[in-house]
Amino acid sequence: MYLALERMRAAHNPRKALLVVSDGGDNHSRYSERDLEAFARESDVQIHAIGIHDNPRSTEEMNGTSLLEGLTKMSGGLHFIIRDINELSDVAGKIGEALRDQYILGYYPPPNTTPGKWRKIRVKLVPPKGLPPLQVYARTGYYPAE
Repeated sequence: MYLALERMRAAHNPRKALLVVSDGGDNHSRYSERDLEAFARESDVQIHAIGIHDNPRSTEEMNGTSLLEGLTKMSGGLHFIIRDINELSDVAGKIGEALRDQYILGYYPPPNTTPGKWRKIRVKLVPPKGLPPLQVYARTGYYPAE
């Protein structure tokens, strides 16, 4: 994941998304979870994840599922766990739909904002009456430009 996020720095489009398909296990990563979380936070990439396993057996797999959940939530992405490979195309379709049905909100921080310091944000939705339930997926914060 770290390598994929590193490569996304060279992407030309301003909106970037990464789809991770994983069993949740760690295969001797070069970077720690803390390193990955910090790098993902700085990357401005929306992370979506699909965990494929029928039942996480090891602590490593359970921790991996928890890490993916945290990364997707922090970046405004979606996280799905599937137990049957036949569910994969349906879940991929939901992620594709979510990527197409997004709104971009602008925000101007106060003038005294410290550059380089993580700023928490929260997006709330007040839906008009008569609409079906709506769900907000948004980043949990950002780093102001220097």
